[in-house]
Amino acid sequence: MPANQQHCTSPRELLSVLAAGATLLLVVHTLGRFIYTPLLPYLVADGQIDAQQGAAVATWNYLGYLMGAMVAIRWHRIDHIRLLLPLSLTVHVLTSLAQTQLDQVTLVSASRWINGVANGVVFVQAPALILEWLVRRNRASLSGLVYLGVGIGLLVSSALVTLTADWLSGADRWWPAAILSIPLAWWGTARLLSLDVPVRPEQSGDGATQKGRLLDRASVPLFLSYAGAGLGYILPMTFLPLLAKLQLPDGHWLLDGSWLIVALATLPAAYIWNHLGAKIGDLPAIRLNYVIQLLGVLAAVIWPGPVGLVLCGILVGTTFLGTVLLTQRIGRALHPHQGPRISAALVALYGFTQMVGPWLTKQWLELGGTLDSAFWIGVAALVWGLLFACLVPNPEAWHNRQSR
Repeated sequence: MPANQQHCTSPRELLSVLAAGATLLLVVHTLGRFIYTPLLPYLVADGQIDAQQGAAVATWNYLGYLMGAMVAIRWHRIDHIRLLLPLSLTVHVLTSLAQTQLDQVTLVSASRWINGVANGVVFVQAPALILEWLVRRNRASLSGLVYLGVGIGLLVSSALVTLTADWLSGADRWWPAAILSIPLAWWGTARLLSLDVPVRPEQSGDGATQKGRLLDRASVPLFLSYAGAGLGYILPMTFLPLLAKLQLPDGHWLLDGSWLIVALATLPAAYIWNHLGAKIGDLPAIRLNYVIQLLGVLAAVIWPGPVGLVLCGILVGTTFLGTVLLTQRIGRALHPHQGPRISAALVALYGFTQMVGPWLTKQWLELGGTLDSAFWIGVAALVWGLLFACLVPNPEAWHNRQSR
């Protein structure tokens, strides 16, 4: 690409592309996945599932997410993305509609698993496609803004559940998310498929993308750190409203308000961490991110009740998207010629540890433990993540050492 082409992209086009990516993440990651969190207490109250079954259903969804990310590792080229992205959005819409008709736990779990596969593919491929498009235009620093869709989506999901809580029940509670997904998925997919991102020679299938290892002395600490992040944040992001229901009296505003707090805190998170990473560097930013996120999960353990719930919602909501976007940028900086592939590998690892979180919670509850004490798993995981984040080398310094 000639140098002058890097500067000919209009702000309107940049906004349109980022909005399309944000819309797709809103659809699959909040209307598909995280809406389950505020729905869970209602589904339990409706008698559709109990708390242990709810954890199992969540685990199946996260298993699907892991498998979707692994699919994206195998089929990571631009031409693969153009095929799998619309297919995955179609699967999301169909499984969302199916969930409105299912009451049996086994069938609900199967639907959530398939929906998770679609989520994993889209969550890898949409941001990866946009990042490659932005890199060609010297606008990579804007890449984190695509995750604004998750923050907006959490607010949307909270509103959909709360506003329809009194006149829907059981499987019917999935209808608002299913209906809203259809036009949003169509527009976002159509916009991203129109992007000018040619298949580069190293992506032509000759194996060039496999040159160099994804796992080396620079990237292994990053992967280990990200594993801690996935396990650490997923407990409050899955069980915070249910924890509120267990800790607070009927009618307390935090029964619905805890998820609203998470949604509001998440709303500016992508912008904050994208801007902070550009200003002080992605590595210092992600270390600070882990400290704040750790304090959030710890608050739910140390101060059970309104104080802990509010602090957890604010601090985790403000940080978890920052972990994602900063880790993705650091990973690509360490392996600049394997962008979509390393993105998929990171998401696969994140997906695995997110699956482990609800599974460990289920085992703990079956052993007689409490949901409150299960949050210590998240605390330990985030301590792990912080320690390994401190061991990730500066990408520029790392490449300079390798070139000597």
